[in-house]
Amino acid sequence: MQSEGSPGSLQQTNGERPPRLVAAGDWTLAHYATLCREVERWRGAETLELAQVQRLDTAGVVLLARLLGVEGLRALAASDPSLSDERRALLRTVCEALVKVGQSPARQETSRLGDCLARIGQHVQLHLHNLVGLLGFIGLTLASGARVLFRPRRWRINALMSQIQNTGLNALPIVALLTFMIGAVVAFLGATVLDAFGASVYTVDLVAYSFMREFGVLLAAILVAGRTASAFTAQIGSMKVNEEIDALRVQGFDPAEWLVLPRVLALLITLPLLAFVGLLSGLVGGGLVALLALDIPLGRIMAIYRDVPLQHFLVGMGKAPVFAFLIAVIGCREGFRVSGSAESVGQHTTSSVVQSIFVVILVDALAALLFMEMGW
Repeated sequence: MQSEGSPGSLQQTNGERPPRLVAAGDWTLAHYATLCREVERWRGAETLELAQVQRLDTAGVVLLARLLGVEGLRALAASDPSLSDERRALLRTVCEALVKVGQSPARQETSRLGDCLARIGQHVQLHLHNLVGLLGFIGLTLASGARVLFRPRRWRINALMSQIQNTGLNALPIVALLTFMIGAVVAFLGATVLDAFGASVYTVDLVAYSFMREFGVLLAAILVAGRTASAFTAQIGSMKVNEEIDALRVQGFDPAEWLVLPRVLALLITLPLLAFVGLLSGLVGGGLVALLALDIPLGRIMAIYRDVPLQHFLVGMGKAPVFAFLIAVIGCREGFRVSGSAESVGQHTTSSVVQSIFVVILVDALAALLFMEMGW
């Protein structure tokens, strides 16, 4: 059985318009979807080199005809010295067949505006497809949780404890240190701006309100998104590459129950605690700057912290479980989307971090607008 190679690709050799392209990898039916995207991306090319193509079949030749047009492909078959006799014959045969059946792919004229709009449309379609997939995975996770909720024998306590240690205890120092420094920076910035109005005494209020309501949970969530979501994707993606997930399914185990639920529950427990530690660290950092740089008495600082209404603390901490669930689900889902190579693991690991941080900031912004409209 022939092993599956790397998908084919098109690389531009210079910055000219129209581009000069070099085809590489496997141009075969197994990678048809990837190759279609490559051809669509570089449509309008007039010159092409096939010396780096590893494998080529009729599906790949049809796509090359779509890229260059039948006449362009015929000219390439006649002029490219790197083509073997077999490949040259394959190109000519496919071109003749396309002409006979009247399905000669028409060469598509390029337009910068059209290309720009097409790429915007592709990105919008991709993000919508991604959103639908994420909602489906959230439903799958909730269904798995409902199935095991009243069956204690199926709870994976050891895996849960291990994930709590990895996602919570091991992340504690970095969260505390970074939020402490951000608290100090916010205090310095607030003192600088407010001093122009003779209101530097309100620096402590600025630090207290900002960390209790927003920065404490938001900074902790962003740090966890960068650290933990990528770890979830890499762990599950490596298991998929090594076919360990297929082995679980063959043995009758539910991968969502074994791999996703412990990670989601662990993050639901640890992120609120990390957010609370981040909140305290930020208050300590800001208070230390107020004490040392602004000569505000410690009793005054503690009184300001104590007088902040409780609702700001509850609004901030209430967002932590939502962020935790979204980060864990995105990290696990990207792990399941890995397809068969170390390169794919790297791509989806990066994607999970970007998606997690984007979703956290988006949800936080929407929550801020909602709470503002509600007068909280």
